[in-house]
Amino acid sequence: MLDLGIFSQDTPDGDTTWGLSLLSGFKYTLILVALAWIVAMTLGTLLGVVRTTDRRWAVRLCNAYVELFRNIPLLVQFFLWYFVIPEFIPPLKRLAIAMNPTSFQLLESVLCLGLFTSARIAEQVKSGILALPRGQRLAGYAMGLTQVQTYRFVLLPMAFRIVIPPLTSESMNLMKNSAVAYSIGLTELFFRTREMGEMTFRYFAAFGAATVLYVLAAFAINRVFAWVERTVAIPGYIGGKT
Repeated sequence: MLDLGIFSQDTPDGDTTWGLSLLSGFKYTLILVALAWIVAMTLGTLLGVVRTTDRRWAVRLCNAYVELFRNIPLLVQFFLWYFVIPEFIPPLKRLAIAMNPTSFQLLESVLCLGLFTSARIAEQVKSGILALPRGQRLAGYAMGLTQVQTYRFVLLPMAFRIVIPPLTSESMNLMKNSAVAYSIGLTELFFRTREMGEMTFRYFAAFGAATVLYVLAAFAINRVFAWVERTVAIPGYIGGKT
């Protein structure tokens, strides 16, 4: 039988209860996901756009970036960012010394998750742009728009409408991938869940509560993107209602 009273019991240090400890970890998870999503969308969009231009050197550079981050396991990337890269980037190492451990772990987790996810979003943005008729790009140029203006006002607004479904899945994956941040000590939800399980041996209660929180967060992301998709849908185009 599930003993819900465990969530009101104090943690060994007496600073909080196990329920509040899980919610504290959930707060860090949400902060991590929000910041990493901003990094991933910004960089992923830029990479996706560059990969559809006629600048071959830039296309090859962005392709190399995407292949690099897509083919290294996420757990390995976390270890590289936290233990290896600061040794080769002096400013980052000094930052690690100056910041408190939790803040630095959060920073590294945002960078790692953001860059990893940006490579996947770059593929989706590229696919969305290439799925558009070539005439849309030519029409933009014929109207006197520059290449940047053509992407901003003609191609990207339509491309993003096409890729909302895969962006939804990627955003939900970002929430799930955030659990890997426990590996470098970030006190996010999965870290707190394991801590509670190992100290109380109430694994069912701990992981049951964590499951509910992850499902609620992922479902909220799904509903937000579903609302965005309905709001920006063009009637008669890409699933829009006629």
